[in-house]
Amino acid sequence: MNLFRIKPVVDEGEKSGLRKVLGPIDLTLMGIGCIVGAGIFVLTGQAAALHAGPAIVLSFVVAGIACAFAALSYAEMASTIGGCGSAYGYGYATLGEIVGWIIGWDLILEYGFGVSTVAVGWAGYVNNALTAMGIHMPAALTAAPGAGGVVNILAILIVAIVTILLCLGTKIGARFNGVMVGIKLAVLLIFIAVAIFYVKPELWHPFIPARGVNAQGHAAYGWAGIMTGAATIFFAYIGFDSVSTAAEETRNPQRNVPIGILASLVICTLLYIVVSGLLTGIVPYTDLNTASPVSDALIRIGLKGMAGITAVGAIAGLTTVILVLFFGLTRIFLAMSRDGLLPPIFAAVNKKTGTPVRIIIISGVIMAIVAGLTPIDKLANLVNIGTLAAFTVVCAGVIWLRYKRPDLHRPFRTPFSPLFPALGVICCIALMVFLPAITWIVFLVWLIIGLVLYGFYGYRNSMLAKAK
Repeated sequence: MNLFRIKPVVDEGEKSGLRKVLGPIDLTLMGIGCIVGAGIFVLTGQAAALHAGPAIVLSFVVAGIACAFAALSYAEMASTIGGCGSAYGYGYATLGEIVGWIIGWDLILEYGFGVSTVAVGWAGYVNNALTAMGIHMPAALTAAPGAGGVVNILAILIVAIVTILLCLGTKIGARFNGVMVGIKLAVLLIFIAVAIFYVKPELWHPFIPARGVNAQGHAAYGWAGIMTGAATIFFAYIGFDSVSTAAEETRNPQRNVPIGILASLVICTLLYIVVSGLLTGIVPYTDLNTASPVSDALIRIGLKGMAGITAVGAIAGLTTVILVLFFGLTRIFLAMSRDGLLPPIFAAVNKKTGTPVRIIIISGVIMAIVAGLTPIDKLANLVNIGTLAAFTVVCAGVIWLRYKRPDLHRPFRTPFSPLFPALGVICCIALMVFLPAITWIVFLVWLIIGLVLYGFYGYRNSMLAKAK
């Protein structure tokens, strides 16, 4: 039984039915659209309050360094391997079918729960905005059962809206994303320009709080808290994989995908560091454990009008994250189905819109249900471990492919290889260690379910198995 059947590394002749409509600016905006969202508008405050304190800035530096190594590896893979992008495609082509299946199954968890997580954060900001306008929704309809409600109807609504938008076509989605990215970047720049005048340096002391107990009664702060904070906010960087999933819909992907990945990394990491530093400088970090920390912080310093503007930017930002994550999920489903690892029902592309409408609708229904019934804190860490696992596979794949296929044309080469990819593997695994035990348990259960499905269906029906 050969579990490590290798897919051809370059497969540029494959006809997917998808339309090549995206350029480097589209991809950069897609990366920013996915990376700048829940991490900066929701999880930044929570990670500061519960784990790192003002040193959340260092958490973003740590996460950014780990992402830099991963982003360079992604860029090399994107420039070298044809066909579907994403960690799934790269793992399949370099480390074999079983690794491809594991990482693909992991990405389904990562993207699916990612959409639901951000949808809950989006609902929190929208509910706050409605309340500010004097519109009060019933508490039962604004939170999941585990968070004091019955169903989060707003979270369901945004997933439904994005489902419709993605069904209409990739270019329409890209244009909408571009507009929303413009809005949220403008709002963040306004926040930076205003908040800098309200900073109280004493709130940054001690910059690294002494090891102690947070509001939830768990051990926190200190250097361990910085690492936990980095692991907690890491899923914001899933945008790199999202950009790579668009390879088949990109003009000149060997050039444009690396540009999109690296440009979005630099822009987003700088924004995260500046905004998190200002946030902990205008209000005590212990007050930031809320569903909408940026808006709440501005309200606390008396800037209610600015808080309303920020809420608009947050809503726009979280909308683009949902859009890009949802897009990535459907393309991974499509690729795995086309490779025979999932049923062919997922491989159909609508001729009129050039999109996998069937996958989009099925995924939308499932994620809407999860978003409506699950609290955000139960979702986020599952996405983090999936992101870190995906980045680990891509970094390892670069090292392996350099060894096995040194002859391949590589328009972009990761500098100082194999050192940088190896550091990417080490950093990602180190951050995974700091995630809660329950996250590991759920992750391992998910992988076991995936391996059972692979044994009963994927291994027997894959294109490589049929090619024998």
